[in-house]
Amino acid sequence: MNQPEILKPLKTWSHLAARRRKPSEYEIVSTNLHYTTDNPDAPFELDPNFGMALWFKQYRNACPLKHADWNAFRDPDEIVYRTYNMMQDGQETYIYGLFDQLSERGHDSMLERTWAGTLARLYTPSRYLVHAMQMASAYLTQIAPASTISNCAAYQAADSLRWLTHTAYRTRELSKTFGDIGLGKDERAYWEQDAAWQGFRELVEKALVAFDWGECFAAFSLVVRPAVEETVLRALGQAGRHNGDTLLGMLTDAQLVDGQRHRRWAAALVRMCLETEGNREVLKQWIAKWEPLADAAIDAYCAALPDSPDAAAAAKSATREFRAGLGL
Repeated sequence: MNQPEILKPLKTWSHLAARRRKPSEYEIVSTNLHYTTDNPDAPFELDPNFGMALWFKQYRNACPLKHADWNAFRDPDEIVYRTYNMMQDGQETYIYGLFDQLSERGHDSMLERTWAGTLARLYTPSRYLVHAMQMASAYLTQIAPASTISNCAAYQAADSLRWLTHTAYRTRELSKTFGDIGLGKDERAYWEQDAAWQGFRELVEKALVAFDWGECFAAFSLVVRPAVEETVLRALGQAGRHNGDTLLGMLTDAQLVDGQRHRRWAAALVRMCLETEGNREVLKQWIAKWEPLADAAIDAYCAALPDSPDAAAAAKSATREFRAGLGL
């Protein structure tokens, strides 16, 4: 009688064994974590026709973007929760060090009142815009087809919260020097009514209801975020330096470091998508849908920036260069 074959114990998790090497910390804690992808017909292992299951089947499983193995995606920076906190703890130490040092030097008291008015109109209301980007990243965290994609979106959402917090801090700080121009009081009115913001408001409010995971990714990571980075960060920061606002310039530079990391993982995901025939056309269609709204937002915002005659053209060119570099 033949003895049953004795199975040798695996040295690592089965989904990582094929690599024939010791898995990294990133691979161990980041890959194949979504239980909702195990059974496509019943994402939550419950009634396949209850509301949330139908939502995931429509907006994740039926996404026009296709790939044989979404779990093969890897964050090029291989960030995990532990390393994210280490990295951004250093960033926050740097940023709040800027706040403290320039406050001690009386930075805000040296700003022109007209520039403070520009900040009240074009900077402090940006927390509404950044919060919309945070919500989009949080949604992508939930709906993405692989945990490695969700992780990138989660850290991106955390970065948006950090940016929002910096803006709120500066709003309060500026109000101590310029207490009679509506700082901390008029931001919502600017966001909802000022011509400079209406392009971005329309863009993000419409993009937030792009529920398909692929379109959400394309709209925000390939169109919205680059537009915001090139205007509300880069162009505003440059205008700040022209008007003696060293702190704003350094703050937006620090936020752009996060933006570059966001672009790296977005670029890696696009490259993965382009491995499958038909995906390039799908991504181009989504870009064509959202790009005109982003261009209008850039034009409206940059038209209000002082000392920035070429800001809109430079911003639109930079966003197109980013997408062209991805093959789109």
